[in-house]
Amino acid sequence: MLNYLWGGMMVLGCLAAFWQGKPELIIKASLDGAKLAVDTAFSLISIITFWLGIMKIMEETGVVAKLAHALAPLIRWLFPEVPPGHPAEGAILLNLSANILGLGNAATPFGLKAMEELSHLNPQKDTASRAMCTFLALNTSAITLLPTTIIGLRQNFGSKNPTDIIIPTFLATLLGFSAALIADYLFKKSRW
Repeated sequence: MLNYLWGGMMVLGCLAAFWQGKPELIIKASLDGAKLAVDTAFSLISIITFWLGIMKIMEETGVVAKLAHALAPLIRWLFPEVPPGHPAEGAILLNLSANILGLGNAATPFGLKAMEELSHLNPQKDTASRAMCTFLALNTSAITLLPTTIIGLRQNFGSKNPTDIIIPTFLATLLGFSAALIADYLFKKSRW
């Protein structure tokens, strides 16, 4: 569906350029858009690389294990199906930590690892378990305390105050996370 929408907008843009007698605008817009995409991708690489390095250092120095130990009661409350000390706990914690730091792309590998570990615990391989559903809900609606990727992009594009979005982002993600927790709890209570 999106392909048709994007294709339609491109065709309409080309027709508008020809209608105004300025077909050179098509080439200029294409090249400017490609340059912007490459610049944005490279700026994201530096931000993601930095935070992945920080996460790796935290993992190697044992900070993640200590955090996992401290947050174990919360993880066990949210995921009662996961046995204590299972590798899924660490992967879930890393994913939630990356999301809290606003590293959406960096959180993906940890999310995939968590889902892989949770699938090992799932007796019905063709159906998502409750723990997998809970994790998906929390992953997609995670609280973001520090939206580092967005701050980096705002800084790269010349924002005067790139950190202005911290409080609105926190409040919006807090509401989303709360709604996901409540919905997940209600689904569990209804034995869905």
